[in-house]
Amino acid sequence: MTAPNKQQNNESKPRERRAKPGLLQIIGSTFAAALGVQSNKNRERDFRGGNLKVYIVSGILFTLAFIGGLVALVNYLLAAH
Repeated sequence: MTAPNKQQNNESKPRERRAKPGLLQIIGSTFAAALGVQSNKNRERDFRGGNLKVYIVSGILFTLAFIGGLVALVNYLLAAH
């Protein structure tokens, strides 16, 4: 009678160990979140297996790159006139 109980316990437990998102998945999640088009599936993956510090650093780097790109574009356009 113990075997069915063990089987039920294993089936009722949520999967605690999830694969961590790779570098491309983190970058993709950062871009999607910045644009506001992140899918629910990817958001759940990020919250389950991701590391908060990695996403914070990724967001900061994205923001700096975005601002740098805008500054470069404005400087280029102003120099063209």
